[in-house]
Amino acid sequence: MSCKLLPIAVAAVLLAGCNTVDARTGSVDRQFGEAVAWNKAVQTINPDPVVTADAAPVGSDGAKAAAASQRYRTDKVKQVERIGTSSGGAASGSGPQ
Repeated sequence: MSCKLLPIAVAAVLLAGCNTVDARTGSVDRQFGEAVAWNKAVQTINPDPVVTADAAPVGSDGAKAAAASQRYRTDKVKQVERIGTSSGGAASGSGPQ
């Protein structure tokens, strides 16, 4: 019979570590759920951003968007300009030999 109670006792001890009640005051820990609340706040996009009349949001130029759509439809898309990110020194693939 004591072999059946051992797993229950072990489970009770392990679950005591998950307790969020402060033993001194008897109330729920004030920091409980803080990480979830923080993560939710950081990942939430502001649904009503304040944008002044002079500062249009990025990508809101209608004429450029229409021209890009027209180039896409006529298969005359601008080629991507390649630029280098390093200056001087060894070029990629030219290490010591």
